[in-house]
Amino acid sequence: MAPAHKTLLTGLATFVGGVLLWQFGLDVEIVVFTPSKIGLVMMIIGGLETLYGVYKLMRSHSAEQR
Repeated sequence: MAPAHKTLLTGLATFVGGVLLWQFGLDVEIVVFTPSKIGLVMMIIGGLETLYGVYKLMRSHSAEQR
């Protein structure tokens, strides 16, 4: 699998994991952290990684066309 595809899939998986933590961790409170806040951070990181994967994918396609 190409590195761009791996980055894209990893970003999407991180985003989905963050959405699940954010959605189902609202009522849970652990002493050290709150799952909903960790989920929000994971959604941001996953979204940025997904955008970077799309950028790498588009850049590799444009390099192949030249």
